[in-house]
Amino acid sequence: MTLSEDLQYRGLINQMSAEGLVERMDSAHLSLYVGFDPTADSLHLGNLLGLIMLRRFQRAGHRPIMVAGGGTGMIGDPSGRSTERTLLDDETLTKNTAAIRLQLERFIDFSGEAAGVLVDNREWLQDLNLIDYLREYGKHFSVATMLAKDSVKARLGSEGISYTEFSYMVLQAIDFLELSRRLDCTLQLGGSDQWGNITAGIDLIRRVDQREAFGLTWPLITKADGTKFGKSVGGAIWLDPRRTSPYQLYQFLVRSDDVMVMSYLKQFTFLDQEEIAELDQSHREHPERRDPHHRLASELVTLVHGQEEAERAKRASRSLFVGELELLEPDLLEEALGEAPTLNVDAVEFEEGIDLIELISRSPLFVSRSELRRTLGQGGVYLNGVAQRESITVTKDLLIDGRLLVLRRGKKDYCLVRCGAQ
Repeated sequence: MTLSEDLQYRGLINQMSAEGLVERMDSAHLSLYVGFDPTADSLHLGNLLGLIMLRRFQRAGHRPIMVAGGGTGMIGDPSGRSTERTLLDDETLTKNTAAIRLQLERFIDFSGEAAGVLVDNREWLQDLNLIDYLREYGKHFSVATMLAKDSVKARLGSEGISYTEFSYMVLQAIDFLELSRRLDCTLQLGGSDQWGNITAGIDLIRRVDQREAFGLTWPLITKADGTKFGKSVGGAIWLDPRRTSPYQLYQFLVRSDDVMVMSYLKQFTFLDQEEIAELDQSHREHPERRDPHHRLASELVTLVHGQEEAERAKRASRSLFVGELELLEPDLLEEALGEAPTLNVDAVEFEEGIDLIELISRSPLFVSRSELRRTLGQGGVYLNGVAQRESITVTKDLLIDGRLLVLRRGKKDYCLVRCGAQ
């Protein structure tokens, strides 16, 4: 299967600037780039598809270029936004750029004939003065054409757009021109919201250097409700484990919508058609097992955080499903119960001993003590995974790692007790 056929199968081609690009993708060795602006000190799940696309092209023999946007990040891309970005100061941008460079380096092979390249566009943008900007580049841009771009039209129809963000398109076009000159880059990839910026760069290269360049976009990846894939109730799903742990990433992916999960498997993993077909069949026959969801989660956590973290996250996820969380390591146990209610109890109470019924009655697991006593007598109350049929005195000797207790009602209702938190 050719690269273009594989991208078509996976639903990863939204727009191409010219039909001739297909032949070049499948036969020539191209240099291509994707840009990543350092608007935060970590990339997020929404950036991952760009990295995966670069890896797909590299596997096909093309040279991937990753642009850390230390320069364009000072302006902010208006694409896909309805409001003006808050401008970041130089110190924050420098810190963010350094952080995402470390993340970018993990996804691309920097050896061999198709060795990847990582650059920062601040290198050529920071010394660009206003007169040179207007004379060398600005004269090649029609205001009417810029106003017709979707990213600009959307903002003009709402709260408007500043000249600062309006000029972002020109800066990204300059990036493409510089990469064309420095690294013989002839192709830019991006999400569908980048189409206007990409075509501006293609046109600038043609006008200034009389060279041919190409653009390709992938479709906007969404959840079933139309919201962006990679967003949760708490915000973005980050690739930095300090902001979104491997377990949290695994759980987010396992909860993917049934109607979308097969598309995600095609777009975000390197599984072949046969494997994907088998997972699809398994899901049709046994939807309760959520096999494609777990495979998606395992593949992406491995890609982002490594095999060991993926196995830990998988074990925690399955333990949560079967009601055996108490067997996990303390740090993983706390992560797995991150969404469960918690109860803080002073260490002195465990020194003296606290009645189990008294302890559980403080939690939200039961609405009344009579209900608690009835469930306890039926063996439906668990302390650290062990079923209890009568009340006992809970002492510090029962604490996990000297600081935790796990209360459970039935198979799925948990409460995490922390000692010494008051």
